[in-house]
Amino acid sequence: MGILNIKEKVFGLDATQLKFGQQSLNELSWEIKKFKPKIILLVIDPALKKFNINKKIINQIKVTKIQYKIYQQIKIEPSLDSLEAASEFAKKNKFDLIIAVGGGSTIDTAKVINLIKVCKGEVMDYVNQPIGKGKKPNKKLLPLIAIPTTSGSGSEATTVAVLDIPELKLKTGISHTLLRPSLALVDPELSKSSPSGVTASAGLDVICHAIESYISKPYFLRNKPLTPGDRPPYQGSNPISDIWSLQAIEYSGKYFLRSVINAKDLEAKGFMMLSATLAGIGFGSAGVHIPHACAYPIAGLKHSFRAKGYKTAFVPHGISVFLTAPASFRFTYSSNPKKHIKAAELLKGSPIKNPNKESLPKELIRIMKKINTPTGLKDLGYTKKDLPELISGSFKQQRLLALSPKKVQEKDIKNILEQSMKNW
Repeated sequence: MGILNIKEKVFGLDATQLKFGQQSLNELSWEIKKFKPKIILLVIDPALKKFNINKKIINQIKVTKIQYKIYQQIKIEPSLDSLEAASEFAKKNKFDLIIAVGGGSTIDTAKVINLIKVCKGEVMDYVNQPIGKGKKPNKKLLPLIAIPTTSGSGSEATTVAVLDIPELKLKTGISHTLLRPSLALVDPELSKSSPSGVTASAGLDVICHAIESYISKPYFLRNKPLTPGDRPPYQGSNPISDIWSLQAIEYSGKYFLRSVINAKDLEAKGFMMLSATLAGIGFGSAGVHIPHACAYPIAGLKHSFRAKGYKTAFVPHGISVFLTAPASFRFTYSSNPKKHIKAAELLKGSPIKNPNKESLPKELIRIMKKINTPTGLKDLGYTKKDLPELISGSFKQQRLLALSPKKVQEKDIKNILEQSMKNW
């Protein structure tokens, strides 16, 4: 809620403490001691065991001589059921520091464990309205150290946890500033565990995070909140968020394709991990909008697509977001042509001749072709018959659509989804 006819004049940036660099994992024990915990909960992706990452983490914990417990029932793209199971674990066990190691799914699971451990209740109590009750956390959460092993979600720097609700055939989330991790420890060497298909999907998510936040509705066009506490985490684009988002776009233009094409290119993978965190800080302040709103039903309605690098059939988040990005940014172009062209030039790495509304979509499609993504929603199994459900699911994401730089109506979502059936 906001004060009608009185526009916002304030924006803010609450950022996760960041430690980045090769072998920064070796400083984990030192960081743990700063929090003076009695019992540590390690939330870790079990797939990391074959890369000895779990062993490295546990050795760092053992140096501190602090008791620890492990939770590793992690579901790729967390569902309501998987988060409810994690919540039950949280309620039954004692711990006062959480360490999350893995991709966005693992870190988001840790965020929900933290929330339910401290604030009690059920997961749906905190899921964003109108799907859940939208309840706010009522007290400060436990410290959470997030250690990403992929370069995508930026969850180590954000206030959001995303979940799939198969019964409703959609994805949604929990969003509050208190969900933000206390420390992001980003070590590029951990990205060696990420297959090229996972690196590709994760990087597509980074690019969308950065561009969506950069071109989002300016903060000063929002209504002023009733109280400072009512100011949402996603405030709209602002001078500070733009700095983080632009740098993430630039790094993505330079390093994304390299990181996918050559799995051993640690420099490129490292810069994409940094880009994910930078974009997370940027969109953690400004927010995301149309591509992410459309991505939730795209990922939630069908689970037959099998992406390269993944063992199960589902639509990876980065792909579900990126397929509607060309059409989305074609739609938003008139809101701020200068910003759209700037993003396109950073992705291309050089000035664009005769810039127009197709410049940014063209660069996005060039990237998609280079890494052989699906050409559009048809490749995921969708047809025109699915449009009503896709439109309905997208339009329910009003928390995100409110941040579009242009007002979005159902007919606009319909046009975007139709264009996205086949991007080329």
